[in-house]
Amino acid sequence: MGGTIARLASQGHDVLLCDVTDGCPTPIGDRSTRLAEADEAAHRLSPTSDELAKGGKPVRRVLLDLKNREVQHTIEARHRLAGLIRAHQAQILFVPHPEDAHPDHLAVTRIAVDARFDAKLTKIQMPTPAGYSDIGPPIYPRWLFYYYCSHLRRVPDPTFCIDTTGFAGRKKSAIEAYRTQFEQSPNPANRTLPERMMSADIYFGSRIGTETAEPFFSSEPLGLGGLGGVVGM
Repeated sequence: MGGTIARLASQGHDVLLCDVTDGCPTPIGDRSTRLAEADEAAHRLSPTSDELAKGGKPVRRVLLDLKNREVQHTIEARHRLAGLIRAHQAQILFVPHPEDAHPDHLAVTRIAVDARFDAKLTKIQMPTPAGYSDIGPPIYPRWLFYYYCSHLRRVPDPTFCIDTTGFAGRKKSAIEAYRTQFEQSPNPANRTLPERMMSADIYFGSRIGTETAEPFFSSEPLGLGGLGGVVGM
């Protein structure tokens, strides 16, 4: 959902990316390299200087630092994420789609769904996340949307798509910031992924009559106050 991240940040939304793990161990790359790539990707998704001058906000990211390949749905993990939700006072959560073959992805989604609920509980002191001096009051994020990041060979069935026209290039650039994962050298097996993701964005754009778009799923109904902001054919 890089195009959506870039668009929202340019519009002035306070976008915080939560890396649940550092991605290590991994066949190529180590912790310091992966974290540096993640920071560079966030920078590439951030608004331009002109957009910042008009109210855009830089994309920030934090590391929850659960153990990669061993993420588990636990009370501790739920409360750590709930503390971050409170600290950020998040109104909208984007989490991986719950149909997946990757155990970590499934665990993260379950943790996030439950942390959304836990973040509103009173009389429970959630842990203060790294980088924050305090956390805010209990909050129940208004929306939870699923983005498609799946190891299953399935076709997305989105509830809605977000127009990313003008921001797809930043998404591609952010993906390419993960050099150890997607460059011809050292990882030729994944080198076509950026282009394939761009093809998917063009396809979903064609579904709503825009140049590019990204798909999302919601298990709750969306309410519209009118049709003025609806993008269509």
